[in-house]
Amino acid sequence: MTGTTAQPTSRARSWWGWGWADAHPDDAECAAMGALLPGTLARPLPVPRVGDLGIAAPAVEPPGSLAHLVTADPADRAAHAMGKAYRDVMRALRGRPGRIPDLVARPLDDRDVADLLDWAGERRVAVVPYGGGSSVTGGVEYRGDAHQAVLSLDLTSMDRVLEVDTEGRSARIQAGTLGPGLEDQLRPQGLTLRHFPQSFEFSTLGGWLATRAGGHYATGRTHIDDFVQSLRVVTPAGTSASWRLPASGAGPSPDRLFLGSEGALGIITEAWVRLQERPRHKASAAVAFADFQDALRAVRAIAQSDLSPANCRLLDAGEAALSGAARDGCAVLVLGFESADEPVTARLERAVALARSHGGRYETANAGGGTSAGASGDAAVSAWRSAFLRMPYLRDGLARMGAVAETFETAATWDRIPGLIDAVRTEVGAAALKATGHPATVNCRLTHVYPDGAAPYFTVLAAGRAGDEVALWDDLKAVAGEVLHRHRATITHHHAVGRDHRPDYDRQRPEPFALALRAAKGALDPRGILNPGVLVD
Repeated sequence: MTGTTAQPTSRARSWWGWGWADAHPDDAECAAMGALLPGTLARPLPVPRVGDLGIAAPAVEPPGSLAHLVTADPADRAAHAMGKAYRDVMRALRGRPGRIPDLVARPLDDRDVADLLDWAGERRVAVVPYGGGSSVTGGVEYRGDAHQAVLSLDLTSMDRVLEVDTEGRSARIQAGTLGPGLEDQLRPQGLTLRHFPQSFEFSTLGGWLATRAGGHYATGRTHIDDFVQSLRVVTPAGTSASWRLPASGAGPSPDRLFLGSEGALGIITEAWVRLQERPRHKASAAVAFADFQDALRAVRAIAQSDLSPANCRLLDAGEAALSGAARDGCAVLVLGFESADEPVTARLERAVALARSHGGRYETANAGGGTSAGASGDAAVSAWRSAFLRMPYLRDGLARMGAVAETFETAATWDRIPGLIDAVRTEVGAAALKATGHPATVNCRLTHVYPDGAAPYFTVLAAGRAGDEVALWDDLKAVAGEVLHRHRATITHHHAVGRDHRPDYDRQRPEPFALALRAAKGALDPRGILNPGVLVD
C-alpha cells in the first residue's frame, strides 16, 4: 500500500504555551491553583500577544527559487522561537522569548531540504529543525549571535505514510508526520506504531527519532530506537539512506549515528519503522502501598518477571494526590496489559499478586479479556490517565501565577534508585525553600521500568520570584543536575539533551566519544549551520 495523507485540523495551537490555545485554564482557574501554592502572584500574568514582542524584520531574504517554501510572518516566527518547557513558557509570559527566527521554511520533499541547506550554508544561516515544537530542553531554539540569521526548518508539510508493508508489518513514513496523523493513516491496515509519548498529539516521527523519545509504555519496546528499520537523512555533505533490514551486524549502525542527534548532524526526512497489530485485549488495575519502599520493591519484582506490562507506573503519595489517584497518603501503582492476540487478565492477576506480596493493597479492577474490553473502570487508573493528559496545561496556568512548575526525568540502576529519589526530594526541596522562603513540593513517579533499573520522573512545584522565575528554575535545575551526577543517573531518559541539559551531558559522556561526535559534526556539517549548540560545539 502507498501514499496516504494526514487530515489537517482547523484548531489553533498556542504559540506561547502547551497544546491547543482553547484548552488553557482561564484566569479564574489559574488564580484558584495559585491560591493553593503560597508565594504566588495575586493575579495571573496576562496571556502574551505576538504584537507586543516587537519582532524585527528578517536579516536575510530567501532566493526566488525557495521563496514559495518560506515565510517571514511574525506570528509564525514567534511560534517557532522556542519549545514548551517551563522556562520557555515563562519567557513568553514575561515578553523575553530570546532570538526569534528570521524565517520559517516548510519543505515538501528531500530536494527542498537539500536546497534550503545549501542556501543556508552559503549565507551563514543557522538551521534549527522543527517538528511539533514540543521540546522541553531548549532543542528548537537558537541561542547566541554567531550566525547572520536563523531559519526554523518546519518538517510538518512532509506528513505522509508513503508505504505500508503489511507482510513485514512496517511502514515508510515522512518525518514531519504528527502522532495522530501517523496513527490515522495506519489504522485502515489494523496496524499501529504503538509509540505514545505524552506529547503524542503535538510531536512528529522525526522529532521522536532525533531525540530518542520514549513512549508511554513502561516495559518492552518503548524507546523509538526499538522501532527503527532504516533512516533517510539529508545532510550538508549528502543524503544518508540506510538499508531496510530486520537486523544487521555489519559494523556500527548508521542509524545509531542519527538517532538522538537532535538535528545537529542532519535532517531526518523519512524512516522505515516496525509496526504492530492493534491491541484487542486490555486490562488494568491500581494497587496502593502505604510504604513507598515496598512499592519500589514490588515494581522491581514485576519488571524482572516475564509479564511485560504495558503500564507499570508508580506514583508516590504526592504524585498520587496531585493526579487524584489517591488522597490517603498512599503511593499508587498503575498496572496495564494489552495484547493483539490473547486475553491478558491472567497476566494482570499475576502482576497484582506480585504487588500484594510486597505489601500492596489491591484497590479495584475491571479487567477485560475479550475484544470488547477497554480501559479499566478503576477510579485511580482513570484519574491518573486524565491528569496525565491535562497536566501540561495546568503547568502553564501555574506559570501565569508566577510559580515554578516543572518536571525532569532520569534513569539509574535499581541499587541507586532509593537513594537517588530521596536525595532529589531533599536537596531540590531545600534549595527551593532557601531561594523563595516557602516550602516546595517535589513529587516522584516511575514512568519506565527495566529488569536492571528504572526511570524516576520528578515534579517540582514552588513559589516563584516575581520577574526572576526563569533564573530560579535554572538554579533548582542545577541542584538537581548535581544530585543526578553524584548518583550516576542520566541527565535525561527520554527528553533529549537540547541546550538546557548540555552542561550535564558534557560531564556524562566519555571524552573519546565526544571527540568522535565532534569529528562527525565537522564532516557532515562543515559550515556549522545545523542546530548550533546542541550536543557539540
